Parts: sequence; C-alpha cells; structure tokens
Amino acid sequence: MTHFSNPRLRYHLKRILPFGIIWLVLSWFILFIESMATGYENQRPETDITVTWSIFLFASLTVFLVGIAMGAVEVLWLGKLFKHKAFWQKTLYKMGFYLLFMLVINLVTFPIAASIELQSPIMDTQVWHKFSNYIVSPTFLSTMVSLAFSIFVSLLYSGISEHLGHNVLLNFFSGKYHHPEEESRVFMFLDMKSSTSLAEKLGHQNYFKFLRDYYNQLSGSIIQYHGEVYQYIGDEIVITWEQQEGLQNQNCLHCFYAMKQSLQKKSTYFEETYGVAPSFRAGLHMGKVTTGEIGALKKEIFFTGDVLNVTARIQKLCKQFDRDIVVSDVLRQKIAVPEHINFVSLGDMELEGRSAPIALFFPVQIP
Repeated sequence: MTHFSNPRLRYHLKRILPFGIIWLVLSWFILFIESMATGYENQRPETDITVTWSIFLFASLTVFLVGIAMGAVEVLWLGKLFKHKAFWQKTLYKMGFYLLFMLVINLVTFPIAASIELQSPIMDTQVWHKFSNYIVSPTFLSTMVSLAFSIFVSLLYSGISEHLGHNVLLNFFSGKYHHPEEESRVFMFLDMKSSTSLAEKLGHQNYFKFLRDYYNQLSGSIIQYHGEVYQYIGDEIVITWEQQEGLQNQNCLHCFYAMKQSLQKKSTYFEETYGVAPSFRAGLHMGKVTTGEIGALKKEIFFTGDVLNVTARIQKLCKQFDRDIVVSDVLRQKIAVPEHINFVSLGDMELEGRSAPIALFFPVQIP
C-alpha cells in the first residue's frame, strides 16, 4: 500500500498553493494600478517604498509566502474550526483573525523593505523614521484595505472550493471540460447497508449528523488512494479515478479496504453516539465515459456512459450475492492483482438494459 502521508500531503499542497498564487496575482494587479495612478513615480517618498527590482522581488516573495501561510492556516486549522458556521459568520470571524495576522506581517516586513530601499542596516534611524511616518500615513490605511481585499478573495475561493471540490474548481478555471472529452475511468458505487431503517430509527436530524460523520470518516481513505468524490446521493457515494490512477498500486481496491478499516476503528464512537455502526457495499467497474460541463442554471462536471449504469447495477448485486464488494471482470483483467488478494468468480450475470452478460468477481483478502 502507498504511504498515507504522501497523498495527503499532495492533497493539502494542491489546496494551499492557490492561496499563494491568488495573493501574488492580486498584489501585482494592485501595484500596477497604483503605479499607473501615480505616473510610475513615488510621490510620497517619506512614507512609501520606491519600487526597484530588489523591492519588487522581495515584495513578491513575501506576498506569495504570506498567501501560502494563510492557505495553510485555512486548510489545516481555521477552515475546520468554523466549518459548521453560516458563510457570513465564518467569513466575518476569519476576516478579523487574518486582518490581525496581516497587520503583524505588515509591521514586520515594512522595516525590512525600507532597509533594502535605503541600503541601510535595519536598525538605522532612517529606517525607523520612515516606519514611524508610514504607520500614521494614508499609505498604511491603503495597504490594510488592499490586504483585506486579498483576504476576502482568498476566503471566497476557499468557500467555493470547499463546496464544489478542489479538482472541479480547477477544471472550471482551466476550461478542461468546456468541450466534452472521452476518458477511461474507474468507478466505485458505495451504498450504506440498511440505510432506510437507520433513517427511520434515528430521525432526520440525527440521521443527517450520522451521514456527516460517516462521510467524514471515509474521506481520509479516499484522499489516501487518490480517489475523487463525484457525487453524494443520499447515503450513496460515487468515487472515481482516472484509469491510470485507479489501477496504479490497486488504489481502487485498497481504497475500499481502507474505508472499511476506518469505519471499524470508529465503530465504538458510532455505537455510543447513534446506537449503530455503519457499513457499506461497493461495486467497481471501469470503462469509457464522456466528460464535460453540463447544466443551464447550475454548472457541474458530468460523466455519461454505460460504465456508470453498469457499476450501479453491480453494486445492487452485492446484496444478492451477500458480498461487501463485487468487481467486474473488465476491471479484474486490467488490475495487477496483489499477492494478498484472490478473485473468486461469481459467474456471469445478465444486467438490466444490457444484452450481453457480464462476468463478476469477489476479491478475497488472503491473511
């Protein structure tokens, strides 16, 4: 199995890096507008830093690192702290926190920039005289307004990314699926056992909390084995991989076993909190899909193809076979079978809507 930290680290880096890019692009844009407005001259040398190439490179690096720092705080801590708050509430709380953080950064970096501009040691009286003028000047207020704008844009990106999904948002920005493309993908349809009776037993409010904890518990394993959540449909999750990613190191299979193990570790919590521990069944299949943006009132990345219908029907056969996982022969032939897994044939089955039967298998872990 692949080591847990590497995919998780890569996942976090992919979410944090855009913050640095957003801050860098916004800072260049603001600098360009201000430079145009002043005729590319420093009209307040007693308070403003004259932009030279040295200052520009220092400022760009600082702004990028500040954006990265904000992204790390947002992704790893603050975003989770306020995740159950309304959008306007968590935006207000976060704005206050980040403004204080940026105030400190501003007060620390200005003397360094002044030292570079004046070519004097940072403890030189000229540097601190300019700093004292700066903090009571309109330039200081303008800088804080610019920082507040950058914070707001970053939080807006964070909120949209959280709701749409990071990969979906990047695909929208890059225009990858503006025109439909054909792809080979692995799909896993995962359905919770006895969900109807659970919903009736727990009531809709507790059942919602139960589902939220259930999904949260599965997310680490999905990240670990490079899966993407395509859809949440009630208590069902559709997970997908690009073909190479899903087959590499048997990611799609290991993801299934890792999710089961994760739920087993948390079973005591579920039983104490809700009186029952969740379990699930999964069907896996692979094939070609057409991928593109679809929707008039609401855009989303959409997969269409026979492979989705077949995977859904394979998943429904899990109950008939009394198996937690059933895999198509198409996927079994493509995957490099590890030594600790053996595939047991379940025979050929006719699926609704298909003229040709499909061979199905049940993977068994060998102790």
